[in-house]
Amino acid sequence: MSSCNTPGSTEARVIVLSGPSGSGKSTVVSRLLERSPVKLCKAVSATTRPPRVNEVNGRDYYFLSPAEFEARRAAGEFLECAEVFGAGYWYGTLKSELRRSHDICAWAFLEIDVQGALKVMEAYPDAVSIFLLTSSKEDYEQRLRARGTESDELIRRRLETAKKELQYVDRYKHRVVNDNLDQAVEQISQILATREAELNAG
Repeated sequence: MSSCNTPGSTEARVIVLSGPSGSGKSTVVSRLLERSPVKLCKAVSATTRPPRVNEVNGRDYYFLSPAEFEARRAAGEFLECAEVFGAGYWYGTLKSELRRSHDICAWAFLEIDVQGALKVMEAYPDAVSIFLLTSSKEDYEQRLRARGTESDELIRRRLETAKKELQYVDRYKHRVVNDNLDQAVEQISQILATREAELNAG
């Protein structure tokens, strides 16, 4: 099982998972949190968008006012942040989330978009970076439409974003095809177990 970082260590064990809309990130993350071979702590993102029904502050997101978000951004409290989908809402990962993971001897698990992931990988070059994708571009649209929750315009915008994100797949250390959920989760679990063993051996 996962060993804790040595007392006083500033080493951050970081996992970055990205992938286009429709790649199944949320489902994969949920499975990994249940059965990962290493201890994971999912980083909670901050956002300026209002909470949706059943969303809880501090569990699903940290819901901040635009003024508070900007103040914390100006104070350098974010590891990464950006306006997403051009909707006027900001999202970001607070540096305190990595400290929270470190304090409980867990890997910080960041499920974030490519733009934010590139910033995190620059700050933490040893991070385990994983790009989740499907075997064909057509699968993204099929999965988005199967949700039945988004307009044609939003689907079009998400597909445009996916096309741009796929250009960065080679910047990630690992790519995992999520055509079979159990296989994808097992593959990522093996990646994490191998990296944990390497760190413990070192």
